[in-house]
Amino acid sequence: MSKEEKHPNVPTPHITAKYGDFAKTVLMPGDPLRAKFIAENFLENPVLVNNVRGVNGYTGTYKGKRVSVMASGMGQPSIGIYSYELYNFYGVENIIRIGSCGSFDKDLHVRDIIIAMGACTNGNYAMQYNLPGTFCPIADFSLVRRAAELCEQAGVKYKVGNIFSSDMFYDDMNSGMQWAKMGVLGVEMESAALYCNAARAGKKALCICTVSDSFIYPEENTTAEERQNSFTNMMKIALELA
Repeated sequence: MSKEEKHPNVPTPHITAKYGDFAKTVLMPGDPLRAKFIAENFLENPVLVNNVRGVNGYTGTYKGKRVSVMASGMGQPSIGIYSYELYNFYGVENIIRIGSCGSFDKDLHVRDIIIAMGACTNGNYAMQYNLPGTFCPIADFSLVRRAAELCEQAGVKYKVGNIFSSDMFYDDMNSGMQWAKMGVLGVEMESAALYCNAARAGKKALCICTVSDSFIYPEENTTAEERQNSFTNMMKIALELA
């Protein structure tokens, strides 16, 4: 049986890579240019394996270990598509989201790190599973524990806890701080869908986010270029995880 016959869903409408082009672990920033930056600055012999819709995906090696990096785009529907296809069609076992987030926590400042143990959401991604209750999307504990250890070793300031995956960037209710009173550390837009897909596929996922702006300290913020190129602590921790 040919490889094409064994994997009839590959390529997909969103990924043109062949089966085997992706490593077992994929780092997944939201920004395609951040994926390009990681590939060009951290991977040895990176090869472009996907560029549909400008969503760059690369595979190379890091310290002798085969690793891939591909962008997810913005929002739960986007990461939902890419992570589903990687888990279910390309044989990927681990996806580590490396993104940016806004912080609700007084102890976290710009460039500190949130390790998302769980992901609250105002989205309805989990409704597709027809569960008789509310599903709580969580990360793989072994990845959470190792990420925390790596932050400790690197002297990087971090917190482990819940993150809020919002379906809205421009929230008319300005509801972010309502989540803060429940101890949620920050807000982004992707992790809940990633964690749902990992759970359903029996695979592993983790979200590591660098704080790019703060609801507590509004004077702290980063530019698009800084988010693309300067969140290197998070990138290195994710690569060591891989």
